Amino acid sequence: MTTTENDTSAVAGEAHTISPRPVVDRLPRYAAGKPPVAIEGLQSYKLSSNENPFPPLPSVLEAIAAHPNVNRYPDPLATALRTELASFLDVPAEDIVTGGGSLGALNQLLATFAGQREDGTQDEVIYPWRSFEAYPISVGLSGARSVQVPLLADGRHDLEAMAAAVTERTRMVLLCTPNNPTGPVLSTEEVEGFLAKVPSDVIVVIDEAYEDFVRDPDAVNGVEIYRRHQNAVVLRTFSKGAGLAGLRVGYSISHPHLTQYLRVTAVPFAVSQIAEQAAIASLQHHDEVVERIQALVAERTRVVEGLKALGWAIPQAEGNFVWLDLGENTPEFAVLAEQQALAVRAFGTEGMRVTIGEEEANSRFLALCATYTKGPRVS
Repeated sequence: MTTTENDTSAVAGEAHTISPRPVVDRLPRYAAGKPPVAIEGLQSYKLSSNENPFPPLPSVLEAIAAHPNVNRYPDPLATALRTELASFLDVPAEDIVTGGGSLGALNQLLATFAGQREDGTQDEVIYPWRSFEAYPISVGLSGARSVQVPLLADGRHDLEAMAAAVTERTRMVLLCTPNNPTGPVLSTEEVEGFLAKVPSDVIVVIDEAYEDFVRDPDAVNGVEIYRRHQNAVVLRTFSKGAGLAGLRVGYSISHPHLTQYLRVTAVPFAVSQIAEQAAIASLQHHDEVVERIQALVAERTRVVEGLKALGWAIPQAEGNFVWLDLGENTPEFAVLAEQQALAVRAFGTEGMRVTIGEEEANSRFLALCATYTKGPRVS
C-alpha cells in the first residue's frame, strides 16, 4: 500500500506536537557576526566576529597538512596539547581540560557544576551584562538560572554588585576580562578583592578569551589567580590570538578537585587531531604569533587614538575590538558601515562592537566615524 497525500499530511501534523524543553523558548538566539555586503568599487571587510584577520602561521599550516588522518578518532584527552601547554604555562598537565574553544570548556564546567537540583530548585550563575552573548544560552541549557548584573557606565564589571548577588544557591560566577563586547579588563587587585567576598565553594571562572591582546600592566592574570585560589578556573582559547577560530580549540585550567569531574563530563573527541597539532605548533612558534598579535595591538592603538582625536568617548579597549556606546543610533550606524562594505556587530539599541581588522578596514572605519555626528562624545 502506498502512502497517500492525506497520510503524509497526518504524519507532518503529528510532528508539530513535538516540543523542546521549556527553557529553549526562553533562550536568546546566538547572533553570529554577519559577513560584509559587496559594494562595487570597495574591498569588503568583516569586522563583526572578533576574528584574527591574519591566517595561521606557515608552520601551523604545515602541521595541519602533516596530519591528514582524519579517518581516525583523536586522543580524547588531547594529551600532547596538554603536555605542551603545561610546559608553556608552568602548570600541571592534569589541571588542563581541553574543549571546543573556550565556550566548549565553559559548557563542560556548567554541565558539571551548575543546573537543577534533585529537589527541583535551580542553581544560580552570576555574570556581568552585557557580556559574551553565549552566557545566557549556556547557563539556561545547563538548567541553572542566570543572574545578570548590569555593567557600570564605563563598560566595566560591577564587582560590588556581583558579590552582593551571591546567595546560597550560587554555584558559579563568570568574569569576562577583557569584557566582550565592551573591552575593559579587570585588575589583579579587583579580582583578589572579589574572591575575598565570595564563599570558597562558589566557582569563579575567569574567561580570558582575549588575554593575548591585553597590555594593561595592572590587568589580572587568570593563571596566577588559579595558583592562589582553589575555586578559580581559567578559560583560554586559540581562536583569537593564534587565529585558529575555525578549528575550535580551547581549554580550562583548574585544580584536581574540579578537573576529576570535568573529565567525566568532557565532550569526547571535542578537539580534533588537526586542531591539536595546530595549537601545539602555535605554542612552539609563540614568538611569531606574538609578532602578529602586536601588529593588531598597534592597529588597536591607532584606532583608539583616532577615535579620541575625533572626540569620541569609548571604554578601555584591551581586546581586539572597540565598543561604541551608540544607544538608539546603533542601527543607523550599522547601515552606514554596511554602505562602506564594513560588517560590524550591532547589539540592538545598546551599542556597536567593531573588530580591529586589516589596516585599510580600520582606516575606512575611522573615516566613517569622522563624518558621523551622533557618536558618544567626550564631555
